[in-house]
Amino acid sequence: MFSIFKKKQKGTVDLSELSTDMHSHLLPGIDDGSPDTSVSAILIAGLQDLGYQRFVTTPHIFWDMYKNTNESIDAAREELRLSFNGSIPAPFRAAAEYYLDDHIDDLLKKDVPLLTIRDNWVLVEFSFITPPMDLKEKLFALQIKGYQPVIAHPERYTYLLSSKKIYDELKDAGCLFQVNLLSFSNYYGKQSHELANYLLKKNYIDLLGTDLHHDRHLQALRSSPHLTDITKQLLDSGKLLNPSIRF
Repeated sequence: MFSIFKKKQKGTVDLSELSTDMHSHLLPGIDDGSPDTSVSAILIAGLQDLGYQRFVTTPHIFWDMYKNTNESIDAAREELRLSFNGSIPAPFRAAAEYYLDDHIDDLLKKDVPLLTIRDNWVLVEFSFITPPMDLKEKLFALQIKGYQPVIAHPERYTYLLSSKKIYDELKDAGCLFQVNLLSFSNYYGKQSHELANYLLKKNYIDLLGTDLHHDRHLQALRSSPHLTDITKQLLDSGKLLNPSIRF
């Protein structure tokens, strides 16, 4: 059923050298990603066909919309595991994508353990409309608690086109950047594509993720063979950290 080791034909997408997809929404029924275990299975198989060998899935924790907790995420992972007769067909870890709102402030104040991509790495996002006024303070609060902030899809905050210096400031503050592969295919629009290429030229990309939610994302990845070359370029730079995520 699964085809991790299938020989890739010329013109197809091969992401096998990345090894790990560290940003996706594969757990059933807990956010705007997979609605049920059957869709989760299809998406996992599709990502394996692109070459991925392990997965860190990252459901939203955004208190105004997706009130997920460590417990609800664990329960969804267990539901998925049982749907595969007790064994998900690839190394599979459940972390989270934390929206930088008051809820994450409360979690940090209460010392609730955050779900990490690897070690102390925490994936965070914020508004696509306007930056939080206290963005740097929230990131610093994460660092004070011993976490490494990983900024999810920084290229999708298109209001930063006119103030790119914030990328320098976030880098100087010690943040990692995770860019969505599909941003290099104009999937999210011209501005995100421009910012993705800007971050590529600045050598600011630490991680690549699919941010996979549904089959449309999967089909877009399959139809973008140039992503293989972009991935290789970043891997050859020695900076890309996806292959270091092993469990």
